[in-house]
Amino acid sequence: MATTEPISILIVDDHTIVRQGLITLFTIQPDFLVVGEADNGERAVSKAAELIPDVVLMDLVMPGINGVEAIREVKQVSPRSQVIVLTSYHEDEYIFPALRAGAISYVLKDIEPDQLVETVKRAVQGESIMHPQVAARVVQEIRVTNRNSSNPFSELSERELEVLRYIANGLTNAEIAEQLFISEKTVKGHVSNILSKLHMLDRTKAAVFAWKQGFMQSD
Repeated sequence: MATTEPISILIVDDHTIVRQGLITLFTIQPDFLVVGEADNGERAVSKAAELIPDVVLMDLVMPGINGVEAIREVKQVSPRSQVIVLTSYHEDEYIFPALRAGAISYVLKDIEPDQLVETVKRAVQGESIMHPQVAARVVQEIRVTNRNSSNPFSELSERELEVLRYIANGLTNAEIAEQLFISEKTVKGHVSNILSKLHMLDRTKAAVFAWKQGFMQSD
């Protein structure tokens, strides 16, 4: 009688206690095999290339390359591996880049153990599982995107558009504050909102996006 191969898992998290907890959880399951662990993005990519696991459980905020870039590179070196984001962050600037990079599921670290086990099983079948907060944001974004598909900047306020223009021109927060006669703290708030609404991880990507989309030629 043929036996089914266990689901091989690579666990990626920079906190030892989290990795150990996950290893314990899946070691006691009859249908899983933890084949490796990594404490940063670079090692995750290297291990994925070496082990070709069925599933990679990936944290997002780690030393070195961030989890989003690690997801992208893991999918390049091991396309068959399904990547599940397991994180504490449910903000847009993490959700959408991670999904665009190739993650199949996005769950938070408060997930129940049996739900995480089920999420891994579903991932192997090509099925996505999202934390309810994440799923709600994805649905909302699809609706907004469909409504405003011709203008990716439609969610930004006039002030945010102004700040984005300065960002794209290479100004620092302090320089933007001086130009707009507002505090640097206020500028930081605007920048955070811009990154969230555009689903960008950092201001450099937002600046590049603004130029690519013709925003800087729109005057």
